Amino acid sequence: MGKSVMPPGDGVEVIELKAALEERYLAYALSTIMHRALPDARDGLKPVHRRLLFAMRLLKLDPGQAFKKCARVVGDVIGKYHPHGDQSVYDALVRLAQDFAQRYPLVDGQGNFGNIDGDNPAAMRYTEARLTEVARLILDGLDEDSVDFRETYDGSEEEPIVLPAAFPNLLANGSQGIAVGMATSIPPHNAAELCDAALYLISHPQATSEQLTTFVPGPDFPTGGIIVENKDSITETYRTGRGSFRVRARWTKEETGRGTWVIVVTEIPYLVQKSRLIEKIAELLNERKLPLIVDVRDESAEDVRIVIEPKSRTVDPELLMETLFKLTELENRIPMNMNVLSNGVTPRVLGLADVLREWLAHRRIVLQRRSRFRLGQIDKRLEILSGLLIVYLDLDRVIKIIREEDEPKLELMRVFAINEVQTDAILNTRLRSLRKLEEMELKREFEKLSKEKADIEALLGSDTEQWKTITAQIREVKKAFSLETALGKRRSSFAIAPVMGDIDLTEGMVEREPLTVVVTEMGWIRALKGHVTDLTTLQFKGDDALKISFHTETTAKILVLTTDGKIYTLEASKLPGGRGFGDPIRLMADIDEGAAIVDVLPYRPNTKLLIASSIGRGFVSSAEDVVANTRKGRQVLNVDAKETARLIVTVEGDHVAVIGENRKLLCFPLVQMAEMARGKGVRIQKYKDGGISDLKTFTLADGLTWRDTSGRTWTVSSVDLAEWMGNRAEAGRLPPKGFPKSNRFSG
Repeated sequence: MGKSVMPPGDGVEVIELKAALEERYLAYALSTIMHRALPDARDGLKPVHRRLLFAMRLLKLDPGQAFKKCARVVGDVIGKYHPHGDQSVYDALVRLAQDFAQRYPLVDGQGNFGNIDGDNPAAMRYTEARLTEVARLILDGLDEDSVDFRETYDGSEEEPIVLPAAFPNLLANGSQGIAVGMATSIPPHNAAELCDAALYLISHPQATSEQLTTFVPGPDFPTGGIIVENKDSITETYRTGRGSFRVRARWTKEETGRGTWVIVVTEIPYLVQKSRLIEKIAELLNERKLPLIVDVRDESAEDVRIVIEPKSRTVDPELLMETLFKLTELENRIPMNMNVLSNGVTPRVLGLADVLREWLAHRRIVLQRRSRFRLGQIDKRLEILSGLLIVYLDLDRVIKIIREEDEPKLELMRVFAINEVQTDAILNTRLRSLRKLEEMELKREFEKLSKEKADIEALLGSDTEQWKTITAQIREVKKAFSLETALGKRRSSFAIAPVMGDIDLTEGMVEREPLTVVVTEMGWIRALKGHVTDLTTLQFKGDDALKISFHTETTAKILVLTTDGKIYTLEASKLPGGRGFGDPIRLMADIDEGAAIVDVLPYRPNTKLLIASSIGRGFVSSAEDVVANTRKGRQVLNVDAKETARLIVTVEGDHVAVIGENRKLLCFPLVQMAEMARGKGVRIQKYKDGGISDLKTFTLADGLTWRDTSGRTWTVSSVDLAEWMGNRAEAGRLPPKGFPKSNRFSG
């Protein structure tokens, strides 16, 4: 970037654009990471959620107290702590109240807070909220100097940097967020299981994430569902902090009488909108992609109830559900990326053990700070009590000083050798407190506080005592949210997905029937019922003629190679019938304008294909690698302007036979061919002029065969082939006697 020619000293500062952009974008990125998108590992909250809970605490919206309008809460949050849009803050508040989004809701909502169908909540002026018991635990000890506070954005108020978090909120409720260059995705877990893992970690500080999976077997979603991820994968996810969990809907087969039945779905995967899910199933039904199903109904009230009706009573319910799991969000992958702010500062991806260690370390700091705060309160009270007990020994003199002295405060301090705080306490004492009974109460309080002080000092001086106290606190939380309680009961269960083998689910959806596929020279295609051998009676449009025919089944896929090296995939079940002339292949696939159809062949899984271009370059590819999933096809063979895709054959054997337009034949071992999923390939045969004419693969022990124009089959044994055997990319020799003049192995 050129330097500015602006003269110096005129108040203009010259800054490189690159440096300015870097500096500003970095500031924006850091702000997004620290103050918006990533949760704190200690309390599991992002700033907006922390500010919402703090504002509700100040509004005295504790559990059991009266509700207040959400608009009041949102107003306080955006006015005092969070200068952002009111709708985004309200959305955050709503999410904290939704029992299908939060495993342990932090807000108790009254009114319409949205639903699992994805419907919006009512406006904030209509809804009301207060804190839940879980939120109370997260805020517990906030007034006891347990955490640091900082100034708000305008310096007029103070807000907590982190909350005390007596509840393992990060993992219990999970978190989702997208920052700049990083994201977080933490699924919800069961609080009782997390408490068990934390207790084990206290007694075994070196425990690994793998060991803790004994207590935390996997997530526990608010919407239930069945986790079908294998145990090794779950262990690895918790060890690294990255991975995903496969979750399926919970379903049952419900008998409806006379041998008929329906599938009833009662739980759907986490974060899936029920209305969108049903729309998708209905859409697939209309597109005839779910032939095993005749109807889908939503009969949900408070609970989820999706009814799926099979086409006939003979349909296998397991297979029916497998088709739905494959094609819809009835099966979903929930990602896990435990990217959190470690110590509230550093973004790090932590494993299960490290996240729990951060929470336990925070709980210990909170315990120490609360203990010191209480110690300070006790010391102040003991100081006052000791002064009161001194003067109680001579009350008459105290009264005389107060009545007769001009400066009773100074006189009391001199006579009884007490300090100003103690003197103020004496002077503020009510007359009714001078009775003898009150003196005994003061002595008892003094003894009680002295004992409490000794206990706290012992606690602060002993690591063992501190961990013992934290253990007791965690046990209380575990008891409150145990697996026997309504809220704490595990909702997601574990299962092994049924093994359907390598079955292509499309086979289960279409009746398997034999077909004969016919392709014409002009690129029209049709499917005749059954395996037809005599095609002489077939009618063709105009001057069109038969080009290719082969036998297959309705459940199969058809591969189409075009001159530009692309392969398109057609479903045999969707081909037009054999009564008419069929349809152009171009109507079924988005074949490029300048490309022509080279060959059409049936897709056979677990086989390999040899693809070659007109100049004699090519490679071997697995059939699975060339299947296209869209109408646009898949680019497999890369061709230049002067060449085209010419041949595609199924590999059957251990050798390749290739003949060029120059009528030179070459045979070489198949292992010399390169194997790849896409590319230009390697040279198959060398030519001075022209290109490739035909190729085939064969088993050397059986010899090389071809069919001449008369339909006779010729075979050259492996011994007689010796002079045509060579290596890939050689020129070859003129073929043996009887080879067709068309230079084709098929005559």
